[in-house]
Amino acid sequence: MTTTQSTEVPTKAAIPPATSTAVRVQNAVIKYGFIFVTVALFLYFALSEGSFRESATLLDTLRYVSVAAILGLGVTLTMAVGGMDMSVGAVAGLGVSVAAQTMVVFNQIGTVAIIAVLAAGALAGLLNALLIVVLKIPDMLATLGTMFVIQGSKLILVDGQSITPGMTMSDGSTAPGRFTAGFLKIDRGAVLGIPISVLVFGGLTIAAWVFLARTRWGRILYAIGANPEASRLAGIRVGAYRALAYVISGVLASTGGLILASRIGQGDVSAGTSQLLEAVAVALVGTSVLGRGRPNVWGTALGAVLIGIITTGLTIKGLPYYTQDVVEGAVLILALVFSFTLSKRRTA
Repeated sequence: MTTTQSTEVPTKAAIPPATSTAVRVQNAVIKYGFIFVTVALFLYFALSEGSFRESATLLDTLRYVSVAAILGLGVTLTMAVGGMDMSVGAVAGLGVSVAAQTMVVFNQIGTVAIIAVLAAGALAGLLNALLIVVLKIPDMLATLGTMFVIQGSKLILVDGQSITPGMTMSDGSTAPGRFTAGFLKIDRGAVLGIPISVLVFGGLTIAAWVFLARTRWGRILYAIGANPEASRLAGIRVGAYRALAYVISGVLASTGGLILASRIGQGDVSAGTSQLLEAVAVALVGTSVLGRGRPNVWGTALGAVLIGIITTGLTIKGLPYYTQDVVEGAVLILALVFSFTLSKRRTA
């Protein structure tokens, strides 16, 4: 006698149409919500303020955010390896002081100043790498320490005073040099009507995107940020790549310093102080773009543009400057909600 055992094939429970629609809407909000916010704010200011629509205003907006955006690219690279560079503002300020010292005090040409500033940024990045990779100090603590050291060193370098052409030196002599016309064109000049600083911002954004998204080195940086121990076991030289990220961040920060120096035309000792928060903000805002939930170059660039739209729009509307910090903070919180709160509820 044989017994036949019936088997039931489990069937996948059907998702109710209403629930399926809700999931798709939620996923769309996570992926495109921040882009929608940026476009909506742009249209609001463009439709409500005629001067906002002028090409000169739009180019000035991009010019204004170019420094924070370039510094934000450096922060993005360090976030990709699971770190955070808090020294970018100080390095940018150091670049301003080095540029002024080179041209005004030592009477050198602009090309020499550019080389000196970029070298100073690379050295700052190497110092961060030494503290983080060799001495095993946590990234944020190490770069905070570097920030204070650089800020103090910058003041020592210039005897605590801003460097201006024709200033009286500590020995009673007059500074022999000045900011060269070619150097000042870094921020004040234009090519085909587009400010050079905007072109630098765009070029570095493309270069950083190619590096992170289209090269083996970039993919390794992301792998290290996701799981450094697994990367090490896979034979990746984790320390070397983390050091590379911080050196590049230092060079990018000093590039922002070059633009700042060209913009203000003097070695202002307070230069770069406010750039740190904006650079970190645009990098964090960028993590929410396209729902990626991770640092990415185009997200950082969009975050910088959004900050510029807000700042320019509120300024044209005549709102007090301190309200801008409130709005920028609210935008940052919104971006973090997209990146860390909503994305965790996302259904594939």
